[in-house]
Amino acid sequence: MKKRVLFYCAAVFATFSLQSCVTNYVVSAPTTYANEYKSNAKLASVDNKKLALAKDQLLNSFKNEQLATAKTLEAVAKNEEISKTIRFAKKIDDILTEAESYLGTPYRYGGMTRKGIDCSAFVLSVFGASAGMSLPRVAASQAQEGEKVDKSDLQKGDLVFFSHGKGRISHVGIVESVSEDGSVKFIHAATSKGVMISSLTDSYWGPKFRFAKRVLSQDSYNDNFANN
Repeated sequence: MKKRVLFYCAAVFATFSLQSCVTNYVVSAPTTYANEYKSNAKLASVDNKKLALAKDQLLNSFKNEQLATAKTLEAVAKNEEISKTIRFAKKIDDILTEAESYLGTPYRYGGMTRKGIDCSAFVLSVFGASAGMSLPRVAASQAQEGEKVDKSDLQKGDLVFFSHGKGRISHVGIVESVSEDGSVKFIHAATSKGVMISSLTDSYWGPKFRFAKRVLSQDSYNDNFANN
């Protein structure tokens, strides 16, 4: 009887222990990566946006730098062009100052000094002294130099040529001024009064005017200036 009771108790204890183990056993839930994937995707999206922003900023910076460089070069070019214009205008003023220094010098056919000078010698002397140019000795040959200029486009320093008959160039002068209304005055060595200033609308010289030449242009002067 005592053995049966002990067996029964052992069986009950074993059953209870098994139930306890079954009851306390917890099956772990399967691991998922959904949250981790979403987090990584979000970080990647932020990084891509930052990268795109950095790229745009770099491109804009490059464009701004190019624009600034272009504006700087444009300003330099404009300043250089202004400088060339001023330089050329000063040279023309030098030519006219030299020409005006001859005012009152008597006319002498074949003369080449301030004691007496003819029209072509006057022109070559003025351009030689003030611009370092070497022009031909006679008016007809000087008329072959430079570029032809329309009467409406005359500028200070241009040469004006005249003919006393038969179309042959026999006289030359230097444009001294051009007014806003287009009136042109020129300085020349005339047989009547020596070196003087006359107008192209003059009743004597007006009809004898044939054409004009520009022997010193801004481009040619600045090219020569740069080479020297």
